[in-house]
Amino acid sequence: MPPRKAPTARQRRVGAELRKMRQSVGLALAEAATLLGAERTTISNTESGRFGVSGERVRNWAASYACPDEAYVEALAAMAEERGRGWWEDYRNDLTSETLDLAELEHHAAGIRAVLIMYMPGLLQTEDYARAVFAEAVPRLPEARQRRLLSHRLKRRDVLDRENPPECTFLVHEAALRMVYGDSKIARRQLDYLLRESERDNVTVRVVPFAAGGFPETGSSTQYVYGPVPQLDTLLTDTATGPAFLDAETRLVNYRATMDRVEGLSLDPRKSRDFIREVAQQV
Repeated sequence: MPPRKAPTARQRRVGAELRKMRQSVGLALAEAATLLGAERTTISNTESGRFGVSGERVRNWAASYACPDEAYVEALAAMAEERGRGWWEDYRNDLTSETLDLAELEHHAAGIRAVLIMYMPGLLQTEDYARAVFAEAVPRLPEARQRRLLSHRLKRRDVLDRENPPECTFLVHEAALRMVYGDSKIARRQLDYLLRESERDNVTVRVVPFAAGGFPETGSSTQYVYGPVPQLDTLLTDTATGPAFLDAETRLVNYRATMDRVEGLSLDPRKSRDFIREVAQQV
């Protein structure tokens, strides 16, 4: 396979999982090279995502590493074989790779669970609300870049309309409901849109009221994306420069527990809709 100049997050993930397999059986690169009959540099570049890898090679390497989890191996092989050009590639020269990786990750997601602290879920934002959020960037974004970001964000929403959409649960803090981006008209329309979208069969919106008190990881919004098997789940956290992708097993376990805690503090879907309507009347 030819080297890739800029591997995507999913491509890097395939390589990282192959590295975990190798390390789980205690093989150094040199030992793996002998076992697989491959060059050390080939293994290293594959594990870093710089080289592509076929599904068949994933299966062969997994067998050599004696990986017993067939479902995991097949899911990883399917990920390796994804070669199609996604719609997000049209933005490759305009937006950061992390922004494009987010769209790709959502496109392939089996499910999404997110905690939103200060703004609405990206997949449930209106055009005016998203534009107002981008307008708050410091330093101010050039108009052309704002338009591309806006176009990309609105296009991301299409994942909810696909034939087999991901099951989504959005845990939205009261602070996000009351935060006004733009003006009160934009805020009310956004809340109305949130209510309409919450009626989708594959979308659940639950409000975390101020009265619920504190909970872990309140400093930033997080998005947990479920893969075809738990080992391929991914956690995204907000940073000043964009989303950060985390997949270490301990982090995934801890954040699943955190989100369980937050969901336990949230209102049920019906009470959440009533709460959102009340906030909309006050804006």
